Amino acid sequence: MCLAIPGRIEYIDESASPKMAKVNFGGIIKNVCLEFLPEAVLHDYVLVHVGVALTKVNEQEARETIELFQQMGNALDELNEGETA
Repeated sequence: MCLAIPGRIEYIDESASPKMAKVNFGGIIKNVCLEFLPEAVLHDYVLVHVGVALTKVNEQEARETIELFQQMGNALDELNEGETA
């Protein structure tokens, strides 16, 4: 099973080879390869798998997915706290 995470392009390094970007995943910034998405521009939302942007997505879908991931993380934190009590 593969998992691609949506993020927002915050910076693009046009001089890098391959083309790279800094992508914001709900507050976490990672370097991402844009080689497969040459049409991607600043502030686009992209789906990223293992450090490579695969496709663009609309902002609403991206924000909804990020929110679901945050909710899952919060639920896991609560479960882990219950195990240590």
